[in-house]
Amino acid sequence: MDKKVYRELGLTDPEYQRILNILKREPTPTELAMFSVEWSEHCGYPRSRKWLKLFPQTGKYEALVGEDAGGFVYDGMAIIFKMESHNHPSQVEPKQGAATGVGGIIRDIFTSGARPIALFDSLRFGQLNNSFNKYIFSGVIDGIQSYGNCVGVPTVGGEIYFDDAYAGNCLVNVMCIGIAPKEKIARARAAGLGNPIIYAGAKTGRDGIGGCSVLASSEFEAEECEKRPTVQVGDPFTEKCLIEATLEALETGVVVGLKDMGAAGLTCSSSEMAAAGGVGIDLDLDKVPLREEGMEPWEIMMSESQERMLLCVEAGKEDKVLRIFHKWGLDAAVVGRVIKEEKMIIKSKGKIIAEAPTEGLAKAPIYDMAFRKSKLQTSKSKAIRGKNPNDQLLNLLSDPNIASKRSVYEQYDHMVQTNTIVYPGGDAAVLRVKGKPWGIAATTDCNGRYCQLDPYSGAQIAVAEAARNLVVTGAEPAAVTDCLNFGNPEKPERFYQFKLCVEGIVDACKFFELPVISGNVSFYNESPRGPILPTPTIGMVGIIKDIDKRCSAPYKDKGDLVVLLGHNREENGAPELDLDVENRVQKTCLEAIQSGIVKSAHDLSEGGLAVALAECSIISDRGSVINLSDKLKESDLLFGEAQSRILLTIAPENIFSLSDFAMLYQVPCAIIGKVGGKSLSIMRGKKKLINLPVARLKDIYFNALPNLLKRK
Repeated sequence: MDKKVYRELGLTDPEYQRILNILKREPTPTELAMFSVEWSEHCGYPRSRKWLKLFPQTGKYEALVGEDAGGFVYDGMAIIFKMESHNHPSQVEPKQGAATGVGGIIRDIFTSGARPIALFDSLRFGQLNNSFNKYIFSGVIDGIQSYGNCVGVPTVGGEIYFDDAYAGNCLVNVMCIGIAPKEKIARARAAGLGNPIIYAGAKTGRDGIGGCSVLASSEFEAEECEKRPTVQVGDPFTEKCLIEATLEALETGVVVGLKDMGAAGLTCSSSEMAAAGGVGIDLDLDKVPLREEGMEPWEIMMSESQERMLLCVEAGKEDKVLRIFHKWGLDAAVVGRVIKEEKMIIKSKGKIIAEAPTEGLAKAPIYDMAFRKSKLQTSKSKAIRGKNPNDQLLNLLSDPNIASKRSVYEQYDHMVQTNTIVYPGGDAAVLRVKGKPWGIAATTDCNGRYCQLDPYSGAQIAVAEAARNLVVTGAEPAAVTDCLNFGNPEKPERFYQFKLCVEGIVDACKFFELPVISGNVSFYNESPRGPILPTPTIGMVGIIKDIDKRCSAPYKDKGDLVVLLGHNREENGAPELDLDVENRVQKTCLEAIQSGIVKSAHDLSEGGLAVALAECSIISDRGSVINLSDKLKESDLLFGEAQSRILLTIAPENIFSLSDFAMLYQVPCAIIGKVGGKSLSIMRGKKKLINLPVARLKDIYFNALPNLLKRK
């Protein structure tokens, strides 16, 4: 075969030879297309799978390590969640790229049998100092709101960072959470000889062909816009019908297994379901619902058209399932059968046009990638601008990485389903579970700059900060999903960053007893501008055992004491993390909240103590008077980003109870001020470091991003 053909599909010469060895003959065009998508980095993880096996899969609660999504069990309920990337499609076509990222992750949740209840978006863009970056940013936000709002799943949290490293390759990482009784969780596998395979959802078109093998598994070149045909187009109203039809079909008890047609479409869903069940599948492409005429078999097998899924159901019961999907206005047809021989047999116009072993097709080769230590930067991660602390604080609050993202999340419906009880804009979102005394808290976190400075420590900080963000709501962290965003893995310096970040996550999760129950790897995130920052995004979910004792960041009452858990430290370069200290600080905070003595709690992160104090004042519209005694230099005292610190407010009479918790875990606990007034006043002894009206802080904080977008 002409090398050009398989290389255009993303296959290497050794991989093509491997296909020849598996088939013992030249592949047909359809077989070649199927192998190319299944062995792509986006589907098969050939360059990362070796390292992903290191992640812990057990923790404090019963873990459900997933096929399409995973989760954990609490009080007989399965909390299912996963995060995935849609980076390259969003850089090429921002609105549809982001919209279909939302749709795809929702399908991963409800095909597990869980009803989707919340969405989170972790986003990275280039600086908003030029029109193209603004176009990418605005398109992604539009795609998220248009799909999420229409499909009826609330977008309740996430994060947004801006850095020139993402200018040529934005990151769109989407997490979805679902919930179901444990006994109703479904599996993504085919089983039972002769059982029918049902295609359900939207019709198949040519959109998305080559999305995972060509678009998502290579670097961007200068002509990136030419790749627009490989981006899928979504329809949230079809997805909403698909959610309801699928959950109704599962209630019949006749569904053996089901899987979303995501990346690699029909190829992925059929071959991976067959491999998982240790069976084969015989497919007839003439029965696949199509929306375009003249589609070739390889196009049908590679298409990534949205809102589609594959089901394996009990023989003789297929009409019961078909009627449900038809009732919801969806296409549904029997397109194949389960066979004993472990191979994929694809037919078209009465002829076999592909025949390949399921194991060889569904299991991509595993590569040992070269890695080489890259030169780590040693400069501080954030330059502090301004002549005095007042100016410095205002400049930080106007930085788009710290400023409020309210103008973004106001576009999202975060109240649909009426479960959201701590809204976007805080440390973590909190959701009620109707009919239960407990609730769920969730967050996404990662500072790519920290990971660039020190990949191992930066990844651990991402885990620790995610856990800290849950703890300040009163939640016990329970499990992790991740989305590992890196540059070209074939470049040793890039793979070194990936390797160390994975090792950091592994060690942190083991320490905190958190299983990694699902996740995603996104490589090749670089453009002619260079690679992105290493960004191992952490999604974490925790349980608030008594939802009435949930906590939030805003100050509550005048005269409350402001207390700092943990201590200030001078930092040179990337902040340092001591897992034992972090764990003790979190336990002190969590037990104090659970005891009912804490009125508000807020994690310290970017911008340090001064920014955290300002945020508490801004979101509560209350001032505070703070007096600090540390002997650190002013910049470290006010703006240092030392880890393992939490701001609490309590009634004065509860200080001894809080001190008891702090003494138990040997955690520094200092009263640093009181809530009250209309200004943020920070003193050191008799010296006034910062004195700013809360109204001014609010104006800067809430208007910084809208003002930046208005500039031409």
